[in-house]
Amino acid sequence: MKNFCKTCRRLQQKIFLKGEKCLSPKCPMVRRPYPPGAKKKRGPGKVSEYGKELAEKQKLKKYYGLNEIQFRRYVKNVLQGRGGDTDAALVLISALESRLDNVIFRLGLARSRREARIMAGRGHFLINNKLVNIPSFVVKKQDKITIKDNKKAKGNFKDLPHSLKNYQAPSWLKLNKDELSGEVIGAPVLANIEATVDISAIFEFYSR
Repeated sequence: MKNFCKTCRRLQQKIFLKGEKCLSPKCPMVRRPYPPGAKKKRGPGKVSEYGKELAEKQKLKKYYGLNEIQFRRYVKNVLQGRGGDTDAALVLISALESRLDNVIFRLGLARSRREARIMAGRGHFLINNKLVNIPSFVVKKQDKITIKDNKKAKGNFKDLPHSLKNYQAPSWLKLNKDELSGEVIGAPVLANIEATVDISAIFEFYSR
C-alpha cells in the first residue's frame, strides 16, 4: 500500500492525505520533518525555477489525489479558457473542489479523498436521488449528496454520527448530520485549501 506520509515528507509540506491523522501529533511530518531516507533535516539547497514549479505542481496534484493525465487536463482547460479578467487560480480550485470525491470528503462523509474516491466508484452515493459512481463527476450548486440507504449502517458509514458530531463543513456546503447528507449551497474559495501552494507556478510549469 502506498505510504502517503512519505509523500508529504518528500514534498516537505503537509498536504493532508490521511485525514485526522494529519492534524494529530502522530503525523510523521511532526515527528520526522525531513525527506524519507535522510538522517536529519538538511538546509535548503539551490532549486531552479523549473524545480520550484515542479514542486508546486506535485503538491496540488497529490493534495487532490490525481494522476498526471487528470491533473494536466484540469490545468490545460483553465489555461485555454481563461479571459483577461478571469481569476485562473480560483477557476482551477473550483474545478478541483467540485469533484464528487472531494465534496464527499469535504462533507466529512469519508476520512480522506482516497477513501471518498473508492466509495464513489463503488456507487455508495446518490446525487439528487440518482446513482453516480464517477468520482470526477462535477457537483453543482443545489445538488444534494446522499448515502444509499442500504449502506448507512455498514462499513465506515456506521461511525459517521459520532465522527461528525464536532465536524464543520466548508461554508459552500451544507451538512445534515442527522440524515448524513449534504448540499452544495455556494462556490468553493481559495481559502478551502489547507496546503500552501503557488498556483501561478503551476500555470507556468504547464505553459512551457
